[in-house]
Amino acid sequence: MLNENIRFIRKSFRIPRLINAIKVYLSYFLSLIFRKTIYWGSPPIVMIEPTNICNLKCPLCPTGNNTLKRSKGFMSFDVFKKIIDEIRSTAFMIVLWNQGEPYLNKDFSKMVKYASDRGLFTLVSTNGNIDFEAEEIVNSGLDSMIISLDGTTQETYNKYRVNGELKKIIENVRKLIAARKKLNKRNPLLRWQFLVMKHNEHEIDEIKKIASELEVDNLELKSLQIYSKDDIKNFLPENPKYRRYKVSGDNFELKFGIKNRCRRIWTNAVVNWDGEVAICCFDKDGDFKIGNVQDSSLNKLWKSAAVKKIRQQILTDRKQIPICRNCLEGVKIKLEETKINR
Repeated sequence: MLNENIRFIRKSFRIPRLINAIKVYLSYFLSLIFRKTIYWGSPPIVMIEPTNICNLKCPLCPTGNNTLKRSKGFMSFDVFKKIIDEIRSTAFMIVLWNQGEPYLNKDFSKMVKYASDRGLFTLVSTNGNIDFEAEEIVNSGLDSMIISLDGTTQETYNKYRVNGELKKIIENVRKLIAARKKLNKRNPLLRWQFLVMKHNEHEIDEIKKIASELEVDNLELKSLQIYSKDDIKNFLPENPKYRRYKVSGDNFELKFGIKNRCRRIWTNAVVNWDGEVAICCFDKDGDFKIGNVQDSSLNKLWKSAAVKKIRQQILTDRKQIPICRNCLEGVKIKLEETKINR
């Protein structure tokens, strides 16, 4: 996405950040070559979870279906500030979501502004079913917003986004577009994300028309993650080109297999709402104990023996780690991208 890449470079490029990123990626590639964990630098991308509470009940989401095991809550601004103050000289971007709806955190726009004012590219994903303060969002400096909307009718949309209201999202998108125009700003770039499922795959042509009418910047079709044989029957699209899996009866596996590599555990650190560090966003219940940023620095934890051990396991036999068997590494999840508002 050209506009987003240009904004990313203009906003977050700093020589020290570039040097750090080179160190991290070089150590990753050397680790792949020698099959031995090497880690230099600090994570250039940090995912921060404002909350793991959500207002929707999406059936394949552990928060929505109430199978998430870790405690629920909201990140305090003080914890957020501590993270940003540490990473501001080395990281390029913060990803502001994980297992909940970010805008349920009352301090969320304040968090975005704090990070944005320090030259960090800010990216959020939202279900759009909240009361948007459109001008506040634009003025916060938010760079990019993914809006999850998977249907052209309330009936279709609500089949997966349970408790969601299609009309409310459409109105929120209109408010954001109007606020950008009023304030003469291009941010946030609006990316409409459409999860392709069995019950909505027939609406793809119609969704492109609506996206164009709303003047969002991009429409992105994304493949669905499933967990059981029932999900094949209930949610997986009929058209194989919209799937990330090979299916045989009740069995399914990722199309491209499981390679012994994972770029994200070198480049993308994850901090949950309570300050606990996770090895990645697929460690949804925090089963791998790394430590808490309230007690230590993120950089120190990201280089700890606990993370080093996991990296080494990934380099030697990644499929032995249960959460890696259904992850996004090496998987094309963005099926199609249409630029709407150029």
